[in-house]
Amino acid sequence: MKKSIYTVLLAAFSVATNACPMCEKQQPKILRGIAHGAGPESNLDYVIVWGMVAFVLITLFYALKYLIKPKENNDDHIKRTIINFE
Repeated sequence: MKKSIYTVLLAAFSVATNACPMCEKQQPKILRGIAHGAGPESNLDYVIVWGMVAFVLITLFYALKYLIKPKENNDDHIKRTIINFE
């Protein structure tokens, strides 16, 4: 039952996310069929977007790194005061 509900929802969202023909004409080739509205107005828009992509990827890398191997081995780490609470 859940599988069929998810399938219907994903199918509905995939149709809703396609760009309309008018917006598609305004977009550069790389964004056609993906984005609505006016396309990027200058190269600075691309620099900003790629900068944010790099920032998010770096943040994701460090989040996963410290989630997998936190390296909290110091005796004075704050978790030791809670774990060794007597």
